[in-house]
This record gives sequence, structure tokens and C-alpha cells, in this order.
Amino acid sequence: MKIAVTSRGPDLDSQVEPRFGRCPYFLIIETETLEFEALENPNVALGGGAGIQSAQLLANSGVQTVLTGNCGPNAFQTLGAAQIQIIVGVSGTVRQAVEQLKQGAFSGAAAPNVASHFGMSAADQSGTANTSAAPPMPMGRGGGGMGMGGGQGMGRGMGMGGGRGMGRGGGGATATPPSGPSIPSGPMPPQTSGSLGREQELQMLKAQAQDMGAQLQSINARINDVEHSGASSTLIAVVEAEKCTGCGICQQVCPTDAISVDDIAGIDREKCTGCGQCVAECPQDALSLKKA
Repeated sequence: MKIAVTSRGPDLDSQVEPRFGRCPYFLIIETETLEFEALENPNVALGGGAGIQSAQLLANSGVQTVLTGNCGPNAFQTLGAAQIQIIVGVSGTVRQAVEQLKQGAFSGAAAPNVASHFGMSAADQSGTANTSAAPPMPMGRGGGGMGMGGGQGMGRGMGMGGGRGMGRGGGGATATPPSGPSIPSGPMPPQTSGSLGREQELQMLKAQAQDMGAQLQSINARINDVEHSGASSTLIAVVEAEKCTGCGICQQVCPTDAISVDDIAGIDREKCTGCGQCVAECPQDALSLKKA
């Protein structure tokens, strides 16, 4: 059986991560052989909809069961629509969790066990970066960045243009696919001993290393996005007509122009990729994802 386990690290001896949508890794495991793939989660820093996007990612990975600590209502609904069993309350190492599953120690969850946005810190919900979920990104003189909403520059001339924000607040910025990052052609030139003291130079080099680490994380996330963008979606957005007020927010956030609004929202099934951004932003909870 092919399963996914939320993990804090990229191997079977890593601890199970209690958050679903913002776990650092999903380990995709064949339970009979313990062969696995460590899938870095590209949704860790999303300002909203991380659970939906992560559930969609696993739906496209073909897993049958998900093991995690906690699962909120949006992710629970999306996984259920993809006919993926959800098991919550899991702890210990990933290896231990798999063995317990094989021994029949777990049963599927009948409902989500936490509220929406459980995995977000107070800083996330106010529109600033969640430093507990991703490495710190030093401020600098770079371009657009990866901040929630408006974006934060990743300094010293290595800006990651485009931004990846999805926040509800601060003017309702929508998610914009990141443009190609600019890769420095070589290492930063060393400072001469007369221009900086040893401690200053050390701090500068550490800041540069952090910048490059954050840039690498963004590149890896984009690689993952591109790898999965060609996969046919198993889910599609649907509208509950009784709840929809025709506010148009879903139309504004849809990245593929699959939604039109007359009295209520309508979904173009040919264009919808099941990304879940409309579900995450709908103020009336009138949208959900269903199996295509």
C-alpha cells in the first residue's frame, strides 16, 4: 500500500510532524518494502490554503492513506474527495508509525481534529512570515521575495522576484507564480582585511549563506511545482449554489481563469486544475473540491 506520512525530516527515522499542510516533508512510502520518496513540502510558507494545496499534492501522488498528527477541515475535505484515508493522532518516528499501521493499530478519522489554520502561528495569520515553519529569510536589497502578501526581499542583490503570498489581509493579494530566480554567477568577492573586521566579515558571510539557503529552498519548491503542474488533476472545484453570494473573490484568485460569476460562481471544468485557491479564499465556504 502506498501511504504518505507527515515528517520533520527526509528519512524514516525522522519524527512525525503534527501539522499536515505545513509539514517540512511528506514521506511517500510503500508499506510492504519500506521503499520511500522524501517529498519536500512546497506549501510550508503559504499564507492560506496550505492544507488544500498539500492534499492536492498527495492526491496527485497516488497515495491511499495519510498519517499525520492533526488535520483541519479544508485538508480533510480535499483528501476525502480524493478518496484518501486520513489517520490523525500519529506520533513517534515515521518508521514506528508505518509498523503500527501494518499491525492494525490505527483507524481512519471520521472528522477533522483541529480547526482551520491550526498550523499557522499568530505571525502567519497577521500576514508576516512564519519563522518556525521555514528558515529565516534576511531582509535586504533584493526583489519581490517570498513574504506573505506583499513579499519580502531576499537581500544583497539576490531578490526572488514575483512573490508567493496568498494572504487574505493587506489588500487581498493573490498568489502569483514566482518568476525565475536570478542565480549568482559566482561567489561573492572576499573582503580585504582592511575593509571589515573579522566579526563583521563573519556576520556578512553568514548572512550570504542564509540568503543562498533561502534561495535554494525557493528553487526546490519551484522545481516541485513544475514537476507536478503537468500531472492531470484528480479533483475539481464545485459550487454550493445555496451558499454562494456571487461576491467574485473566487474569480479574482483563480490562476487559470476557470471561474466566472453571474448570480453565482460557475466553474469551467476544462480549465479548473483543482488547485484549491478558490476554496481557501471563499468567505461563505461555498466552494469545495470533488473528485473529477
